[in-house]
Amino acid sequence: MDSTPAQLSTAELLHDLLAADRELADFLNELAAVAASEVTGDLRVLAGITLERDKRTIIVGSSDAEARKMDEVQAGFMEGPCLHAQTYQEVVQVPDVQYETRWPDYMAAVREHELRSVLAIPLELDATAKAAMNFYTTVPGAFTERRSATAQRFADLVSRALRVAIRIARYEELSDARQRAMESRTIIDISVGITMAQAQCSQDEAITILKTASSHRNIKLRDLAEDLVASLGQSAPITAFED
Repeated sequence: MDSTPAQLSTAELLHDLLAADRELADFLNELAAVAASEVTGDLRVLAGITLERDKRTIIVGSSDAEARKMDEVQAGFMEGPCLHAQTYQEVVQVPDVQYETRWPDYMAAVREHELRSVLAIPLELDATAKAAMNFYTTVPGAFTERRSATAQRFADLVSRALRVAIRIARYEELSDARQRAMESRTIIDISVGITMAQAQCSQDEAITILKTASSHRNIKLRDLAEDLVASLGQSAPITAFED
């Protein structure tokens, strides 16, 4: 399908967001702000994105403070259109919250904020993550077929961008984990050498001594190693990494 100029402009904007150096939570906030502007038209639309990674980490991005409040309330109740869309990967429309009988506790909170229409769209990610976008307005029946189609087209672009952002975040996390592991290895190796010298023992025996002490003191081996090095008046060693 050929892209329209508007779609090209949106794609370019999402590309710029990806190119910027920012945390995943900040990226979601930016995405939500763009999402709200994409479907606004002649209405004020609030937008939020809820992302669940590895079945435990939940990150919420919002177009503004009011949208964030609504998504936090939804997360607190553990029910609502966005969570339903995210879990079951299906679009959810609430034409008028005054007459909606699903998710009663959450809908009561939505009414208190004088919001009337809700649209939730799942985002297609990989097997390690689930996400959905939520849109709110103060006008009943606001998410017409045209506006809903616009939101779903935008959701397709957001899904692609978010997949890339998650991949980047995962690589950065793995890199940080490897760096921490190498730093731990350095201090532990030094403590092994100190133990060998003090106990006049082999490397294997020194490792056994340190592991036994770590278990008896109920502290991590790295922490024990740092204590041992510090007890000799030495600062923690710096692990060098190539640029």
